[in-house]
Amino acid sequence: MRVNSGVARRRSKKRLFKEARGNRAGRSKLLRTVKETLVRSRANAFRDRKTRKRNFRSLWIIRLSAACRERGISYSRFINGLTNAQIGLNRKTLSELAISEPAIFDEIVEKAKAAVSAS
Repeated sequence: MRVNSGVARRRSKKRLFKEARGNRAGRSKLLRTVKETLVRSRANAFRDRKTRKRNFRSLWIIRLSAACRERGISYSRFINGLTNAQIGLNRKTLSELAISEPAIFDEIVEKAKAAVSAS
């Protein structure tokens, strides 16, 4: 007896087409092209989730470096001072403080400077 796969096949294709929506021409209309497109897009999404983390860390370091230079200390000495002073704030938090709460960031920089000169 022949088995029909109509409902299951339609459901499978519908899921693929839904994910490929928004692409141009055959990339959202033709099954074979949709499958190829999705393989690439998933690979790019996986790769770029890692890249986004690197980019944000780089941005925070650039912001911190600029904020530290304004206060008369280099970024590397600032981070070394934080380590010596046992201040466990991450770069994201420090970057946000430098932008939104400059007075608090000034205090942290002073503690870092003191820790660098003490060691």
